[in-house]
Parts: sequence; C-alpha cells; structure tokens
Amino acid sequence: MSRINSNISSLIAQRTLGNQNKGLQTSLQRLSTGLRINRGADDPAGLIASENLRAEKTAISGAISNAQRADQVVNVAEGGLQEVSNLLVELQGLVGATANEAGVSAEERDANQLQIDSILQTIDRIANSTSFQGTKLLNGNFDYTTSGVASSVTNVNINTARLSDNGSARAVTVTVLTSARTAGVFLSTGATFGNGGSGEVTFEITGTKGVQQFTFASGTSQANIVSAINSFRDALGVSAAQDATASARVAISSSGYGGDAFVRVKELSNQNGATDFVFASAAAVTATSDLKRTGRNATVLINGTQATANGLTAKVSTDGFDVSVSLDGTSALNKTGAASTFFITGGGADFNLAPKVSLASKVSLGIETVTTGNLGNGVDGFLSALKSGGAANVTNGDLSQAQTVIENAVKQVSSIRGRLGAFQKNVVGATISSLGVALENTTAAESSIRDTDFANETANLTRAQILSQAATQSLSLANSSPQAVLSLLRG
Repeated sequence: MSRINSNISSLIAQRTLGNQNKGLQTSLQRLSTGLRINRGADDPAGLIASENLRAEKTAISGAISNAQRADQVVNVAEGGLQEVSNLLVELQGLVGATANEAGVSAEERDANQLQIDSILQTIDRIANSTSFQGTKLLNGNFDYTTSGVASSVTNVNINTARLSDNGSARAVTVTVLTSARTAGVFLSTGATFGNGGSGEVTFEITGTKGVQQFTFASGTSQANIVSAINSFRDALGVSAAQDATASARVAISSSGYGGDAFVRVKELSNQNGATDFVFASAAAVTATSDLKRTGRNATVLINGTQATANGLTAKVSTDGFDVSVSLDGTSALNKTGAASTFFITGGGADFNLAPKVSLASKVSLGIETVTTGNLGNGVDGFLSALKSGGAANVTNGDLSQAQTVIENAVKQVSSIRGRLGAFQKNVVGATISSLGVALENTTAAESSIRDTDFANETANLTRAQILSQAATQSLSLANSSPQAVLSLLRG
C-alpha cells in the first residue's frame, strides 16, 4: 500500500460490513417479531398475498360471529314460541273439558272462559315482549309484508324471501297448470227417489272424517236426501247438492280438495235388486254398487318453478325463496291456465352468514306474528275468536270451531318452531362449521407466507453474526495497513 488518500480495502470492508449488519438486523427483526415479512421490501408479492389472506381471515371471523348471533336470536324466539305452544295445549284441555256440557255447570264454564281470556292475553304479551336487544321477534317485526294479493289467494306463507338492498319489491306469480278438484260421486234419485217402486235402499257414505249409513224409502224427495246427507257434513267431510248438469242426480262431494280427499258410496241393501244407483260421474251410464272417488291436487308454478301441491296449497322452496300459497277452490284462479301475481315488499330477518357482503351471502328468515289475531286462518277463524264474546268462546260459542282454531294454531306454532330449528341446525350450525374450517385453512396459508421460520432464521442469524465479526476485523486490518507508509518516511 503506497497511497493513503484512498483506502480501497477499507471501502470494500465498510461495504461488506454494512451488508452483513443489514442481514443481521433483518434476522434480528424477524426473530423478534415472528414475521418473515415486516415491510413491502421483504417480499412484495408475499406481502400482497398475505394482506389479502389477513383480510379474508377477518371477514371469516366476522361471518362466524354473525352466525353465532343469528343462533342466539333464534334461541330467544324459540323460547317465546315454546311457552306459546304450552299455553295452546292448555287451551285445548279447557275447550275439551267445557265440551262435556252435561257434567259442567255454568259457573265452571264461566271460570274456564276466564282462564281462556287470561291465556289469550298472555300469548299476546309474550308476542309483544319477546325481543333481542330491543328488537321484537314475535310481533310481526320479522314477518314479510305483501301487496296485491288477490282474494282468490286465501293464504300466503313466506318463510324465506331474499330481497335486494335497494328496496325493490319481489314479484311472485302463481300459475295454475291443472286445477284442484274435490272427490265426487253421483246418486240417481230423480225429483223423488223411486227405486223402481221397490221399497227402501240402504247405503254407506265414507269421507275423510268418518262413515255413516243412510236408508231411504221409495218416494223420498231429492231435497230430503240432500238434507239428510248434509246433516252429517262435519262428521263425514262430505256435502250433497243437486247435480248442476243433471237435476235428477245428487252430487256428493268431499269438503276438501286434492288427492287425499275421497268419497266412497257403497250399497248395503236394495229391495230392487236389479237396480244399482251409484254412478262414477255425471256422464256415466253404467251404475255400480261400490264406488270410491278421490280428488285431484292442483298443478302450480310459482315464479316458473314447479311447486309441491297438496290440494289447493302449493309450496316452492329454493335457495333464498320459500313460499307457500293456498288457492280459493271456487275462484277463477282454480282454473287451468289461470294466473295471479302479488309482491313481497319487505320484512324478514336478514343475516349475513358469509365473508362477502352481497345478496348471495344474505340469509333471510321470516318469523310470523304469533298474536291471537294471527294464529289460525281466515277460513276456520283466529285464536281471538275464543275470547269472551267471540264466536268460539266456551260460554255460548261454537266449541267445535274453537277446537279447530286451536288445532290450527298449534300446527302453525309448531311449524314455526320446526322451521327455526331447521335454520339453526342446517343453516347456522353448518355455516359455523364450514367457516371454522375455512378460517383454519386461511390462517395456515397466511402463516406459511408471512410467519418466520425460526429454525432457518436462527441459522441465518448465526451466519450473519460470524460474517459481521469477520467484516469488522477486516475493516480494522484495512484501516491499519496505510501505516506501513511511515516506514518509508523513517528510512
């Protein structure tokens, strides 16, 4: 070394020492933070990937929290519904006890009515007080609202309807491909039952509710035959009327519509042994002595989807759309090719059970109103009819109607509870499990990219320490080597 103004060896040693110290600092930072990527310069592509995964982890955690909250909301609603169900069972007992008219005094009947009034008030109070964080759950707050429902649609039950966030209504179009029918058989009677002038006939009528035998003598008027059969309308589930297409015949029809409805007429004895009088249809010309006819279910499309039909009731259940409707059997809608449209305008309890916030991620759940004015239906009546002064009160009202109303209310509440239970088990429970697995896998992916491998980084730290010490020693030697020039000056 013969120059002292420029110590190239020292510069090289300084640069090398700086690089080694930088690597040492990087290893120390990674070991102290536990992260391989602490800044974008560590791994730009890895940073982007890991940040995306971190965002996904947060979204998944939020979705799990939402699902758990949904489960808690349903638990509260289920608790209220359970108590309503218990009260309805108690109502059944009171109505049944009061129906024992010969063994119940007027005072007992009045006492039973007082209990019924108290129960009805309690049901309304439960419906109006069951809440989650101040939000009422059973008073219709989460029931769907509709508009444009025609009178030919007697009942609309919306379990799920995913509505857009812009507030637009969702149209529901009901199209009848094949009308529903009652079961029917025909008796040839004439204006006055003649039976060939050969005396009486005994036959048996069986309907969905029961069976009854009738005996008519020759000369009985058609009107009396119709009246006699109709006097057992409630017990049999059938009704009689003069056939609209042939006045000489009596049409015996089931009260209900659909494949489960039936009428069977069987001749038991006939003093005119040569003549049968039970016909298959108004157009039949050949009589038979034993005939059973069943009704027909409607074939219905709801928003273009084939519905599952039972009589006049049609139901369709798809992702985000679960709706059932009941048709008026005597209306123009119960005709092949008829259609009607109404709109779902709002309502429902919405839960976001997915990491993304979108319409597809939203799960909507309708919780019907369980007040006494809504439990029941428009045909048989509502639970409020059992209160004092109502048509079905137990003091002087129709006890048969009261029992029917309670049975409908029990089925309605049980259906709501079953639907909420299915939502908890099959939607919320499955979602939490699925999201838990997704969170584990996403965390593992993010960890493999971002976290420090301590075994590898410890080795890097040891290497960096040794190289840093070696570079420091080299710099010391490089800085001392120009001193050799002094020997030239002393010579």
